Amino acid sequence: MVLKALEWYRGVYEELLAIPVIKGYKTEKEKFAGGHRTTTVEAYVPGSGRSIQGATSHDLGQNFGKMFDISFQNASGTSEVAWQTSWGLTTRTIGVMVMLHGDDQGLVLPPRVAPLQCVIVPIVSKSCPLETISLYCQDVLTTLKAAGVRIKYDDRTIYNPGWKYNHWEQKGVPIRIEIGPRDMENRQVRIVVRRNGEKLDVKMDESFAPFIVEKLEVIQKQMFETAKEIRDMHLVQVTEWKDFVPNLEKNNMVLTPWIGGEHQDWEDWVKEKSREESLAARGEAAEDDRTATSVAAKTLCIPFEQPMLPPGTKCIASDQEATCWILWGRSY
Repeated sequence: MVLKALEWYRGVYEELLAIPVIKGYKTEKEKFAGGHRTTTVEAYVPGSGRSIQGATSHDLGQNFGKMFDISFQNASGTSEVAWQTSWGLTTRTIGVMVMLHGDDQGLVLPPRVAPLQCVIVPIVSKSCPLETISLYCQDVLTTLKAAGVRIKYDDRTIYNPGWKYNHWEQKGVPIRIEIGPRDMENRQVRIVVRRNGEKLDVKMDESFAPFIVEKLEVIQKQMFETAKEIRDMHLVQVTEWKDFVPNLEKNNMVLTPWIGGEHQDWEDWVKEKSREESLAARGEAAEDDRTATSVAAKTLCIPFEQPMLPPGTKCIASDQEATCWILWGRSY
């Protein structure tokens, strides 16, 4: 159940929110207190160069069952202490999506989760008032609604088109459909893609609705691929300590050989040593103990997908033989 929930998390992040994540398990220091094992999905926020824990799924073991006297009768009729799990998504996922995809104009929403996937903005003038162009806009609206597109026709008269463009850009609507007199005459529309400003003139014929539906899927795929490409550019392997903090300063997540997830003492050493060297590199004496954005590195997870670890590879901190690769970063 623990790993099934973790896969649900991955699906929400990658398939719906277009956010690539790394699956793994937490060290003894970072796992849920009192639990047996904690698994996690970890994401990367390029705007800050920090990682963020996407969601965790816990194998609580039998500790809490013993503590609260939770038992059951097994198939053979004897009583056993229950093994428990703990998992679930929170609104943190929305925050991660906003931080990862948003830009200076506001939200950039993946089409699969956007409340509105398209918005129609009419361009009116004295020679072409709203009453004249509205029938054509309604035709576009009806056509796309019938194709399952979540769409709105913004026919408010108190705002001009420029104001509406900015309004819907801030709200992150994936596609804006602009319709002016020439578009109506030529039986076409102009679409503007929120994520990159791409502009296309599209004929309003039998291919129109399928084109928009496909375009929304293309936007979804491109958002994920772009986020993954940026994340992978900031995911580096390091085998010597001298390269560790310089890579943190480049806003990278760092994968290093490690002695094992149970060694909390060396984990603490890396945290303090990286804080000390990072502050020295910045010419700062200390950081506030209350800060939520420390310059110190912390373990994110021991990834499930492990690169090959050549025999004899040394742990980056203890200089003893490494047993796994571990992922570090500056985190929220």
